[in-house]
Amino acid sequence: MKIAFYAPEKPRAQKALEELKSEYGKCAPEKAEALVVIGGDGAMLRALHMYQDLDVPLFGMNMGTLGFLLNDYNKKNLPARIKKANKIKIFPLIMEAHDKSGKVHKELAYNEISLLRQTHNSAKIKISVNDKVTMEQLVCDGVLVSTPMGSTAYNSSAGGPIVPLDANVLPLTPISPFRPRRWPGALLRNDAKITFDVLRNVERPVSATADSTEIRDIIRVDIHQPRRTSRTLLFDPDNHLEERNFQEQFAP
Repeated sequence: MKIAFYAPEKPRAQKALEELKSEYGKCAPEKAEALVVIGGDGAMLRALHMYQDLDVPLFGMNMGTLGFLLNDYNKKNLPARIKKANKIKIFPLIMEAHDKSGKVHKELAYNEISLLRQTHNSAKIKISVNDKVTMEQLVCDGVLVSTPMGSTAYNSSAGGPIVPLDANVLPLTPISPFRPRRWPGALLRNDAKITFDVLRNVERPVSATADSTEIRDIIRVDIHQPRRTSRTLLFDPDNHLEERNFQEQFAP
């Protein structure tokens, strides 16, 4: 089996990377049947972005803390594990962020797209769904839209709902909302087009972040989730991502 490897620049992960390459050989990601990611959830997200143009499944091995998107680290029988692995398809969000200079930034997000105030001033954001205004003004620290996979991450920390991986919905979650008070957010269909317009953007500047890519001084953000764009994650048969997603809803 042709296996490519990726690891972050951390001593422990780099040591494991060299051991794996020594045992299974070196292969370019473009020619690989699978890409093995060594590290934590952050490493998996970085690999998804780095190789987003390659149609290669990703098999993660955890050397981080939580390892929600990865399998246990074990270098034995790696080709057999990959062949037996269950496949999970994930669909990223696409963000088109318009900044104050008129430039449009297009980015993918596998976890979430978040808007955040850049200064001490609260952000004022108008929300539209499918070109219809649904909230004239949200006064807040920010707002985010997550994928089902990303609903266990920043979305959950902000008080948003964790949704099953196969749910056809996208959580829209406010971050520290001031007005409307205690607004819980919304669950939107996954084929919805979501638009955030930044009100009074000169004195209340806002940034937009797709996973880890930040765009400053934005005036509008359009978000959608095209089902034609997908990636495949591989998991050991006894490592059910759907079950861990479910258990996160009851985590203490």
